[in-house]
Amino acid sequence: MVGIVTNGTAILGLGDIGALAGKPVMEGKAVLFKKFAGIDVFDIEINTKDPDEFIHAVKLLEPTFGGINLEDIKAPESFYIEEQLIERMNIPVFHDDQHGTAIITVAGLLNSFELTGKKSSDVKVVICGAGAAGIAIAELIQHIGIKKEQVFLVDTKGVIHHHRNDLNESKKRYVQKTDAKTLRDVMDGSDIFIGVSVENMVDEDMVRSMATNPVIFALANPDPEIPYQTAKAVRSDLIMGTGRSDNPNQVNNVLGFPFIFRGALDVRARNITLEMKLAAARALAELARLDVPDEVSKAYSGEKFTFGPEYLIPKPFDKRVLFHVAPAVAEAAVASGSSRIPYPGREKYLGFLEGIIRV
Repeated sequence: MVGIVTNGTAILGLGDIGALAGKPVMEGKAVLFKKFAGIDVFDIEINTKDPDEFIHAVKLLEPTFGGINLEDIKAPESFYIEEQLIERMNIPVFHDDQHGTAIITVAGLLNSFELTGKKSSDVKVVICGAGAAGIAIAELIQHIGIKKEQVFLVDTKGVIHHHRNDLNESKKRYVQKTDAKTLRDVMDGSDIFIGVSVENMVDEDMVRSMATNPVIFALANPDPEIPYQTAKAVRSDLIMGTGRSDNPNQVNNVLGFPFIFRGALDVRARNITLEMKLAAARALAELARLDVPDEVSKAYSGEKFTFGPEYLIPKPFDKRVLFHVAPAVAEAAVASGSSRIPYPGREKYLGFLEGIIRV
């Protein structure tokens, strides 16, 4: 069983609405855990904004759960809360707003490199939004060959540069020695834009200024940093994803958290390691390159999916995601020393997962 825990300080699209008002969102997330991975969940809304009080309350719940999914907690407190709980608890603690978004984004980036032929070591990356998701993405992409020096982080006051004296510890790690001050400045010549901010941050001229075969993941919800149709009209060589289901390449955390926890729980993992996150991202990227069965098309009104610029990331209702991601995560847990019990082998484990789907 997993506990979904929030204090309601950063509810998607609504902001700081409080613990009680956030309850319906947590209940919805619980349904997704059960639907996609057969995991039972209890949602817990903790009515405090004090990080240490929150940490103490969650730590006391450890005997009840096999894992904790932290949800909709505002940054920078979310970093401290997760860090402390990982250190103090002997079960997996996972802040989905950070790592779920980062994992799906990395899956998309891996496949964008496959299509464009660009090398991760050569690209210029702009991340707009320096909260929980933005920082986590900046952290994780360093493990697929993108150096910190290649990443330009932008917050509400502009580029995170060396003249800024208003930065928290998380942002300080991404200070660039540059004269660029604005998002427009750093978009010029960039290969990749990742938006985890608010709508209408990017205009057509910014898209025009990007390098050849650019990648835009505009993930603001409910409306992206630039509309899909607007960006595609400007650049025919653009690869784009959003957080919306009505556009190609939806970056949706439901492709991650149910299956990551499934794999972690099934080997009684102590934590969710970097290796497990990367295994999930690579499994998703590899799945998108495979032929898509007709049953997936039927779930999407007969739409056909073929690996390419408009299909970089698997679809949420593709049942194969469970069979690719959960085993990859479980195997990575064993390999990284996080598991408490042996892995039964892929064939037996896939049979177990088949039983979950049938239930």
